[in-house]
Amino acid sequence: MTDEQKDDLSLVLAASLTLLALIIGFSFSMATNRYDQRKQFEEAEANAIGTEYLRADFLPPADAARVRALLSDYTKQRILFFINADDAQRTRRTDQSRGGRSLGRGQRTGRRTSGARCFPGARRHERRHKQGYTQAAYWNRIPKAAWYLLAAIALCCNLLFGYRMQTTGKLALVLPLVASISLLLIADIDAPRHGLIHVSPQNLESLSRSFGH
Repeated sequence: MTDEQKDDLSLVLAASLTLLALIIGFSFSMATNRYDQRKQFEEAEANAIGTEYLRADFLPPADAARVRALLSDYTKQRILFFINADDAQRTRRTDQSRGGRSLGRGQRTGRRTSGARCFPGARRHERRHKQGYTQAAYWNRIPKAAWYLLAAIALCCNLLFGYRMQTTGKLALVLPLVASISLLLIADIDAPRHGLIHVSPQNLESLSRSFGH
């Protein structure tokens, strides 16, 4: 290979690596933003449940005890949603907690008997909205098409890098190793429940312990 060809190859390699670095950076930013979003929705969901639990004081004692027991069970279902890695079981947990029919009936009964308009319909709807936001955040991941394009660009860069290093005989495995670690890190953060990095339902677990059930 002539010096002119080496210069051309180095130019193409540098441009390809720059593009790869930008795409990896953007993908990492997308994954971390989604991770932060899932944490925020978990906290918001715990706050909504806690507020609804406290506002059970507006109900008659019997209805208040029933609503609190249902909210405690609902919180446990939401904790299982976050920590369960099995997709089928997680879907069943979501359907069970999303229904909330018995809880809704208990709350409507409490509203008729107590006459307190501020409780509990608005808080029930807010809790259900928070659950929907959480589910949407868990569905919102980096598209598969983006992963395919990222893998294709990384493969091209590695081929160019390997060809360039073949002429010098130095550090031919550095780029494949670094690129692989970067992609694995992004995939780990982007996966809601699988891998080493995931959202722990700390707020919901703390709330469940405060219920004392």
